[in-house]
Amino acid sequence: MTTAADVLELVRAPAALTVLGDTAAGAQAAAGGFTRRGWLLPLASVAIYSGGMALNDWADRDVDAEERPERPIPSGRVSPRRALAIAAGLGTIGLALAAAGGGRRGLAVAVPLVASVVAYDVVAKPTAAGPLAMAACRGLDVLLGAGGSPRALPAALAVAVHTLGVTALSRGEVHGGTAADTGLALVATGAAAAAVDAVSPSVQTPVARIAGAAGSTAYLAAALPGQLAAAEDPSPARVRDATRAGIGSVVPLQAALVARGGGLAVAVGLMAVHATIRLRGRKGRVGQGQGDIT
Repeated sequence: MTTAADVLELVRAPAALTVLGDTAAGAQAAAGGFTRRGWLLPLASVAIYSGGMALNDWADRDVDAEERPERPIPSGRVSPRRALAIAAGLGTIGLALAAAGGGRRGLAVAVPLVASVVAYDVVAKPTAAGPLAMAACRGLDVLLGAGGSPRALPAALAVAVHTLGVTALSRGEVHGGTAADTGLALVATGAAAAAVDAVSPSVQTPVARIAGAAGSTAYLAAALPGQLAAAEDPSPARVRDATRAGIGSVVPLQAALVARGGGLAVAVGLMAVHATIRLRGRKGRVGQGQGDIT
């Protein structure tokens, strides 16, 4: 019998904390923050992300039966049909929330976002295009908060580049990493941090610039140590540790982008989310395995 705990494990519930800041970064870059209904957009991201997690496990059920038999589907705690229904239901909820929070512009971004998540999980993930497909998902998630505004492109690019590197690195979680993948992760992290300065709000204050730089520093401090360790020793354990750190480190990157755009209060909130993730990381895993950053 499937329990609520089984469903929460299927969708990697704690990892949903890492997507809350995507739409905040997009909204801040495009319009200086959310409109009144725009606060529904982070919830839309969480629903779409969580649905992608369930779809990921449905698509990987045969591989997981050999490599991760403890997961909900191969262990028999969640049937494949139920996992697929959960994925479809959460995707539908995400689209509805995007329409409610962002109107037609929000829905116009949410539809290709959901399509990209499906394409990644079902088709692209095991291919060389997998990291690019995942990067597109997270870039679109940022643009969801901006209603597709081109003003949010630098922020979307920063999150997408970060995701490209983490996804490439995650391919070595089972059998060990490669020099190419660990090198790409390091380059992507540096590029994402540098992209924070490309965010150009209409009003640029010294406080916003300092706060953005502080966020970038926190991002590098969260992401780089694990990646450097994996570059030195690309064993599966080191790669898994670096991937988990990379998944969580997107939050200070989001905070840096929001702060650079002048949203200091939201940036402080995101750093509190990051502290929560780090605390949970000491007690257990926030996310695990390739595909956990959908």
